[in-house]
Amino acid sequence: MSLSIFNEYESEVRGYIRSFPTIFATSTMAEIWDESGKRYIDFFAGAGALNYGHNNPLINDAVIEYLQHNGIGHALDMGTIAKRSFIEGFVNHILKPRNLEYKLQFVGPTGTNAIETALKIARKVKGRKQVISFTNGFHGMSMGSLSITGNRYYHDESYGVPGYTTQVPFHNYLGDKVDTIAYLHKILSDDSSGTELPAAIVLETIQAEGGINVAGPQWLQALRKICDDFDILLIADEIQVGNGRSGDFFSFERANIQPDIITLSKSIGGGHPMSLVLLKPELDKWCPGEHSGTFRGNNLAFVAATVAINHYWSDKTFSQQIKEKSRLVEQRMQNLALSFAPHIREIRGHGMIWGAEFKDASLTSEICAQAFLDGLVIETAGASGDVIKFLGPLIITEALINEGFDVLEHATAQVLEKRRLQAQSPQAGVSL
Repeated sequence: MSLSIFNEYESEVRGYIRSFPTIFATSTMAEIWDESGKRYIDFFAGAGALNYGHNNPLINDAVIEYLQHNGIGHALDMGTIAKRSFIEGFVNHILKPRNLEYKLQFVGPTGTNAIETALKIARKVKGRKQVISFTNGFHGMSMGSLSITGNRYYHDESYGVPGYTTQVPFHNYLGDKVDTIAYLHKILSDDSSGTELPAAIVLETIQAEGGINVAGPQWLQALRKICDDFDILLIADEIQVGNGRSGDFFSFERANIQPDIITLSKSIGGGHPMSLVLLKPELDKWCPGEHSGTFRGNNLAFVAATVAINHYWSDKTFSQQIKEKSRLVEQRMQNLALSFAPHIREIRGHGMIWGAEFKDASLTSEICAQAFLDGLVIETAGASGDVIKFLGPLIITEALINEGFDVLEHATAQVLEKRRLQAQSPQAGVSL
């Protein structure tokens, strides 16, 4: 199983193939096989793009039928049967049951397209250039998205990242004794703080790439009030933690708040590229064609998403199943922390996104590499890569959750034992 063609011809920017050095061939729901037939349990879900699993038969059948009937594939923002069905399903099963009223704007196929759109309309509507985001936030890799992303790794002078953005402390960023909402209120209300009144405040209610940092409901409610008091738009980035990841369809539902703008991507397309911005109707100030894009109407994604929404979100059953499985994930994370207490600082999470923060960041990459050898696909998160992150498909079975965590625990024990033996080796500490 040679990776030589990738090493020779693919750009050095490739990342995940370095963490998962094999050639994958087939997959179904929460399991993947490489071309040699080796099986892997998936705790990664395409970085959150596969909440409904790999090759979900309900989705595959609908897409295949659509293709066999020569359904429209590409239509920019023209009307199609597929788009109509998606809008109807989304409005009837997602928006109306939650008493939410938004206009739908279809943008380019990735999450960063949604963020760029949200920033652009917020600045247009409010007539202000400044935007506030949060420490450890991650919002995408294009310039506007990078400007509100906290992780230094993604910043470089040569990118020409635009200004007019300010990062402020997220919930508990300064410890549970510091009220970061009070800090935000102070710099907004003080004309001498040096912080301009922003058009919008952007956040993930659960920071995923930033290390599984969970904002509490009261903190989110206080943030909503600040936005109301200062006439600031609240943008919720639901790209990775929406689409059911929290147990509810939207991660902000637990705080009983309503953002002004919501960005969705990843799993909203049922495994196919799709990105969507939800706008309060009064914010829809676009002129026709003012914000455009060739691939803002992926009809295969509309078909896949419609089936997923109509099947999984027509009642509360799927949400309840997610929350039940999330309790198992939390329990297994707690067991991991207890079993390796000297090495794990904290576990954090909500719903079906959890992380274990290790005291030694160098351990996490070794553990994930060993877990991969043992048949588990799992990645790290956090600014230093010190968090091992569970992000399995929402449809994963409890049996596979348990099997995957067994692999993770065994891999952790193997790496720690290897470290112990290396430390005891007569050669340890000897420099040549």
